Amino acid sequence: MSDRTALSAAVDRLAGRLRSLPQRKLQGGAAAQGLELARWLAAQAEALEFPDREPHLMPNDGMFVVGDQLAVAGHELAAALDAVGPERAAAVTAEAREKVAAAAHRIG
Repeated sequence: MSDRTALSAAVDRLAGRLRSLPQRKLQGGAAAQGLELARWLAAQAEALEFPDREPHLMPNDGMFVVGDQLAVAGHELAAALDAVGPERAAAVTAEAREKVAAAAHRIG
């Protein structure tokens, strides 16, 4: 399994976890952590695709869609990694995998 495939799989698992959490757990910080990660992933993807402009901030569309936002951002980053050199892609992928793993640990 490639690093990017592993990243996509980890993002999908965490997104599924966020989608299945009860409201109290989402309100207790899980949604905020998921959104923070989704925003970081989206910013990385946008920076790779459009290096000459400031990335947009992913909106907070509510705690019940944060899993979907995370999944979209993760897949956008995976696609953007295909367009950059292997060294840059490896560095961003490694950092993204670390952030996803840390968020999954915190969210539970």
